[in-house]
Amino acid sequence: MFAYGEKVLLIDAKKRRYLFALKPNGEFHTHAGFLAHALIIDAQEGSTVQSTKGAYYIVLRPTLEDFVIQMPRGAQVIYPKDLAPICMMADISPGMKVFESGVGSGALSMTMLRYGAIITGYELREDFANRAQTNVREFLGESVLSRYNVTIRDAYLGIDETGFDRMVLDLPEPWQVIAHASSALRKGALLVSYSPSITQAVRTQEAMGEGWLDLRTLEVLHRTWHIEGASVRPDHRMVAHTGFLTSARFIGN
Repeated sequence: MFAYGEKVLLIDAKKRRYLFALKPNGEFHTHAGFLAHALIIDAQEGSTVQSTKGAYYIVLRPTLEDFVIQMPRGAQVIYPKDLAPICMMADISPGMKVFESGVGSGALSMTMLRYGAIITGYELREDFANRAQTNVREFLGESVLSRYNVTIRDAYLGIDETGFDRMVLDLPEPWQVIAHASSALRKGALLVSYSPSITQAVRTQEAMGEGWLDLRTLEVLHRTWHIEGASVRPDHRMVAHTGFLTSARFIGN
């Protein structure tokens, strides 16, 4: 059963998706009528509820992907097609000490926290930092904040903490942070940087001199397929370029 305060996902007959938090005395309104949140509290996941005008909705718990796509945001988020590869390239696992900058709306933070990471985040804008922490709290719960420490800092000016296992960057000029990485990372640590422009990726690699191994830059293309009976073909649209992922391993100067 659902509980008040929990996120819920409704899918209507046209496969439109609605995500919101359940509230006492709350109501969900559309042009197709409204339904009381209390009806959802009494429903089981996967069941159907009906609005006052007879519209039907399937009731589900949102996945992390659902939440990232529809969550409130200040900064542009990193989308799911890149979130999973970043966590694989950075080898995020439970207990890993991760340095993250900039935090933005918290999509990458949530993904790494879900993997069990312990995150120290630097964010330049206070409104972005507050939004990220709110999104993390709303989807993963209050207890996760004990592993999520975000401060208003400029990573270009330096990193105070040391001994990080991983460094994950989503910044306009990540090469300015790489200059401080040697004192912040342990030997054998991994770095992954997300950059919209290939020129940013080039400068990031150029900033890594001796002490870095396994440099690579890649992008992930996401193409869905139309499957309906004997009609099978790639969809006319695809999510192609979003950003370049640059990774490297630090072995010390």
